[in-house]
Amino acid sequence: MKKLISTTVKWTIKVTVSFLGKTFVGRYIYRQIINDAVGQTQKVEHQGVSLHFSIPNALNKYRADTFSTKEPETLEWYDSIPKGSIVWDIGANVGLYSCYAAKARECKVFAFEPSVFNLEFLARNIFINGVTEQTTIVPLPLTDDLAINKLNMSTTDWGGALSSFGQTYGQDGKSLNNIFEFQTLGISMTDAMQLLKIPQPDYIKMDVDGIEHLILKGGATVLESVQGVLIEINEEFEKQTVDSAKYLNEAGLVFKEKRHAEELNNTICFNQIWSRPSS
Repeated sequence: MKKLISTTVKWTIKVTVSFLGKTFVGRYIYRQIINDAVGQTQKVEHQGVSLHFSIPNALNKYRADTFSTKEPETLEWYDSIPKGSIVWDIGANVGLYSCYAAKARECKVFAFEPSVFNLEFLARNIFINGVTEQTTIVPLPLTDDLAINKLNMSTTDWGGALSSFGQTYGQDGKSLNNIFEFQTLGISMTDAMQLLKIPQPDYIKMDVDGIEHLILKGGATVLESVQGVLIEINEEFEKQTVDSAKYLNEAGLVFKEKRHAEELNNTICFNQIWSRPSS
């Protein structure tokens, strides 16, 4: 029954949009609907910090609604780093954590996000939170080497995730349900510093749904000076798990803990926290 209702609603919307597009008044109404949807925002409060996020669809509203509960360990990690730190947010999506780091911790944030569907809302969120001067968008995927390849995407939704640059697998190491793709330039962390002159990060947050180990492989010289890393690892993907630990250990970082929210207790996907021992 739910599937029938969903199909009927989608068909009704498709017919309505098609009809509206045939008349001047209809196109005007259609533009107003889109503009109103894109312009909607929601206020979020966390630890005394007020943020506003664009909520053009249900997914982004969910991200705003669960800001404090979906990844509490990520927010706690940010709260623990020194104010004014340089942070690379690799897999920034629409920038919820980038904005928090910039506003709550006064960090200088470099937000890496290659999805053309997320970039507009990443920019909007940075702007409406007043952290434009502190936050730089890098619209390129990171990988292990400088290369032209495809960004394979499992969704075209605003705020969507589960994409993979140059690979056909997702966060669990299994085949990605690729419904959209485009060719772009991928760079390594080392390239980002040497070629793009992006400053050495003090801290790195990484959540790219599957190729974390490849990004770490291409960033040995960067990792050597990093003070801490928060990285999402799916333990079902053995190569990602083993290789990521290898590269982080080789850089002199030590595993501290792994956590995820209680609502994710039925998964084996964790945010791992790595830190550099005090000398």
